[in-house]
Amino acid sequence: MADHRIIDVQLDERTILWRSADVEQERRIAIFDLLEDNSFAPQRDHADGYAGPYRIRLSVEDGRLGLAIHRDDDSHLETLILALGRFKRPIRDYFAICDSYYQAIRQATPAQIETVDMARRGIHNQAAELLIERLEGKVGVDFDTARRLFTLICVLHIKG
Repeated sequence: MADHRIIDVQLDERTILWRSADVEQERRIAIFDLLEDNSFAPQRDHADGYAGPYRIRLSVEDGRLGLAIHRDDDSHLETLILALGRFKRPIRDYFAICDSYYQAIRQATPAQIETVDMARRGIHNQAAELLIERLEGKVGVDFDTARRLFTLICVLHIKG
């Protein structure tokens, strides 16, 4: 029976040089939420009919996302490579709005925080839609899964 979900996610720590406390908290929340509820269905059929659950490893190298997909016993199934060129602006915009959000939390009024948070969610939602589009034909994911994966892709882009 198919079990189209992620049960473990790892980030390639070699690509991350530094994380602030705020970013580390975002990473922890994204992974926790992702593991609690996700939909992840690779589209390639495997000879033995394996259909989940999955362990994934995310890495970024030379402007490409590596999405290594493993069985629950950690044996490798496949690695997808996605060019990240179309994500450069959403990632940059997301970093900028997150910085504004963290500053607002510390010193702004509730109305100002809400305004910045709405903008942050908007950028995040657009990036999730883009990720769903880029994964089309490779992996089926729902919107919430795409949002959490985008957060983790952003974490992998932090270079210090």
